[in-house]
Amino acid sequence: MNMKIGIVGSGAMGSGIAQVASTAGHQVVISDTRETALEVSKNKLAKIMNRLIEKGRVTKDEATGIQERIHYTTDIQDMSECGLVIEAIVENIDVKKQVFSKLEELTSSETLLASNTSSLSIASIASACKHPERVLGIHFFNPAPLMKLVEIIPAIQSDENVVKIARQLIDDWGKTTVLAKDTPGFIVNRVARPFYGESLRILEEGIADAPTIDWAMKSIGGFRMGPFELMDYIGNDINYTVTETVFKAFWYDPRYKPSFTQKRLSEAGYLGRKSGRGYYDYSEGATKPSPKEDQQLGNQILDRVVAMLINEAADACYLNIASRDDIDLAMTRGVNYPKGLLKWADEIGISECVSRLDALYHEYLEDRYRCSPLLRRMNRDQIKFYS
Repeated sequence: MNMKIGIVGSGAMGSGIAQVASTAGHQVVISDTRETALEVSKNKLAKIMNRLIEKGRVTKDEATGIQERIHYTTDIQDMSECGLVIEAIVENIDVKKQVFSKLEELTSSETLLASNTSSLSIASIASACKHPERVLGIHFFNPAPLMKLVEIIPAIQSDENVVKIARQLIDDWGKTTVLAKDTPGFIVNRVARPFYGESLRILEEGIADAPTIDWAMKSIGGFRMGPFELMDYIGNDINYTVTETVFKAFWYDPRYKPSFTQKRLSEAGYLGRKSGRGYYDYSEGATKPSPKEDQQLGNQILDRVVAMLINEAADACYLNIASRDDIDLAMTRGVNYPKGLLKWADEIGISECVSRLDALYHEYLEDRYRCSPLLRRMNRDQIKFYS
């Protein structure tokens, strides 16, 4: 499918998606209201291409082609000839609706309109259009050129054929697509919440400090990054906002309750790597504090966080947010978990998962620790996720 691709928004996500589409051979139009943002995007791509040439990943001619296929513009009217337009702007539902209403006016009736939102309602965004059946969610992960996973999210209004065309196109770009129901956080941003939330809870209770929790999750659990390292990498402002958005969208379900620790860091401007300080100090000459490498404590931390992650994955399966295979694929390809959470549940044992969750519930008497009905049924019937 050699259609022209439109990208609205030239930030990190928009620029990354534009690079992916151009690398796949498409002509790409990337629009932004700010000329300076477009210049930054263009210059960053040039640097990326130079690095890829140096590493032998692309030839000089291929790099030139990728850059020349991208047209930068401040005029959204230039989207008129695109077959697919992906919006990648600020996470504000009202602003997105205005953009989609405008895009519908200036594009062909055959044009697919997609949002790269990580947590907002696709149905709500689609409602801004007279023909919402051509709207869907196509959620890339940052950095888009490197991360394999893309969540495809049909709204209840989306035409099945539109979803099929979009998914095939993204597959053709060399990505791994998973299908997710239009619920807050979709798969990854929903299922991953306890990785941050439960780690923050352990920190706030004084059970362990950030370096120790990170050590346990990496050295014992096999996670590529610890939760506090990862929050500092993502940005505490961004991570907090996603948590708060999911919490509100789920009608204040305590499972997704945000942390005052992270809120205060965000308010103080301690955003992580980008601000030079977060849970860790990134200033020049700063030394990273050492963890307490206590195996028993590390196992206690890992067991608690993983039990909560498995519970969330099981509930996503129970509520038909996505299939068993897509949930495990999303977590291994989207956030580089060491293994699929539902496979991990089988390895630990469903009865052990239920016991860990029940122990937490009886300890705290908080709904946050309620066990998924699916895990209870599986434990009762002695069945696994994978036979």
